[in-house]
Amino acid sequence: MWRDQSARIVAALTRHTGDFAWAEDLAQEALVEALGSWPTAGIPDNPGAWLMSVAKRRAIDGWRRRERMSQREPLFVTEALHAEASDPVPGEADPDRIDDDVLRLVFVACHPVLPAQARLALTLRTVAGLTSEQIARVLLMTVPTVQQRIVRAKRTLADAGVPFEVPDRAERPSRLASVLQVIYLLFTEGYSSAEGERPLRPDVAREAVRLGRQLETLMPGEPEISSLIALMEFQSSRFAARIDGEGLPLTLEQQDRRRWDRSAIARGSQALSRVDTGGRGLGYYGLQAAIAECHAVAPTFADTDWNRILRLYDALETLAPSAVVRLNRAVAVSMVDGPEAALEVVAELEPELAGFRPLVAVRAELLERLGRVDAASAAFLAAADLPGNAAETEVLRRRAAALVPPAPHVR
Repeated sequence: MWRDQSARIVAALTRHTGDFAWAEDLAQEALVEALGSWPTAGIPDNPGAWLMSVAKRRAIDGWRRRERMSQREPLFVTEALHAEASDPVPGEADPDRIDDDVLRLVFVACHPVLPAQARLALTLRTVAGLTSEQIARVLLMTVPTVQQRIVRAKRTLADAGVPFEVPDRAERPSRLASVLQVIYLLFTEGYSSAEGERPLRPDVAREAVRLGRQLETLMPGEPEISSLIALMEFQSSRFAARIDGEGLPLTLEQQDRRRWDRSAIARGSQALSRVDTGGRGLGYYGLQAAIAECHAVAPTFADTDWNRILRLYDALETLAPSAVVRLNRAVAVSMVDGPEAALEVVAELEPELAGFRPLVAVRAELLERLGRVDAASAAFLAAADLPGNAAETEVLRRRAAALVPPAPHVR
């Protein structure tokens, strides 16, 4: 419940209090009270509302202590009553207004006063609800570095007095890249959870898609927003087929494509077509969306257009070179030029991506395709020992075991 509701609670409290760091503290205090109360009193019918009520009560107590209650309480009560009432249908829509606390929170956390990595770390903590360990894995950082950047980011926002609002039109482009990156990392956490028992978190992925569409409403005509929406639609179309009856993840080759969501694929293609008509070519998210579309429209795994995917990865590597892009490209290389050629690419990436589970897992699959079963089994076990979600760990261990023949029975 906390994972699902915390972003909205922190965002609403930030709007009410005008203080992001204090809002997060209030939400955490409400959670602590719930942990003490619910085991004996029972879980309330509306846990999110219970937490919000407790947090607001603590905010009022805080204002009393600060001797500011006389100015704040009437405004607080008015806003609370207004939020509970049904919103009237507006006579005219204001394109510059968006009533979405979570999107406001994303824009605040992506303020240019913060360094790029601090924006990502702070937003993944507050919006996605990730732990420091999970954020460290996503951003390829150490846990102490993540924690330091989050603390410094909160202090910087407080010192700068950053308002809790969507910036005006002139300021939006300067924050767009960070906002898009955060939304996609949020989606990625839902599509392939960094840690924990569940390999998928569809609720988190759906929230990312919703934020993407809200952002497109706010900034229509931006090709990279449409591209990101297309990418998320293509990938989310596979949710129903991504795990088996035991809740373990399936590869693209193993998935039953009849269970893919064709309406999501159609929405993705429609969003990508809006980018193509813009005449500006495909950007970072557009290239990834085009790669995802190749998988989405292929009737079978064997029908996948790997040559086009490899060309798209070549373009992506030129536009935004990174070790992760090169790792994904290595998979396409293996399908076009064979596993031996891809293994050379993976070997070059090992120093930079040491301890990164996907790299070791790809290496294991390539070794398996080459028939080097002992080395492949060892690599699958090595990948299983690295950080990642529990379901993925189980699959890696099973693949390792399947490559090692049972010892002969001796009488």
